[in-house]
Amino acid sequence: MTPHQIHLIKSTWSNVVPIADTAATLFYGRLFEIDPSTRTLFRNSDMSEQRKKLVQALAYVVAGVDRFETLALTLADLGRRHVGYGVKDEHYASVGAALLWTLEQGLGATWTLEAHDAWAAAYGSITQAMQGGGANQGFPMIGQPRSGERAPSITQFQHTGETS
Repeated sequence: MTPHQIHLIKSTWSNVVPIADTAATLFYGRLFEIDPSTRTLFRNSDMSEQRKKLVQALAYVVAGVDRFETLALTLADLGRRHVGYGVKDEHYASVGAALLWTLEQGLGATWTLEAHDAWAAAYGSITQAMQGGGANQGFPMIGQPRSGERAPSITQFQHTGETS
């Protein structure tokens, strides 16, 4: 990720913080809408607490995005734990789509194509680290696919410019 992308992630996140619970509610609503299979992952969860955990995790990632090599170790561990919760590799694309959609809804006019691309790049690196940890293979250098695999991407989820 470029320094400009890192700046965009941090600056857009600062606009999400005041609406964090609303954003988390939007996120889970969208996630369950686009991928109903994820709903069962939370069947025993207190969703109020889950929303807080989501916001805390995102805040942690945003704070560490400029030193991703250190953050990647934590993300790999998080990926290992998520396998135990029943998360499958295919869920990562749904989560990425829900995240980008939520940011677009929450940020309105401040959500730009550049911001979309910055968050998509960050989420691609997050996914790579978490899936690597979940596979118990460690994780590759950020930006490099594991042997024999294509790097994960959510760039297929285009910025629509819609806010509703």
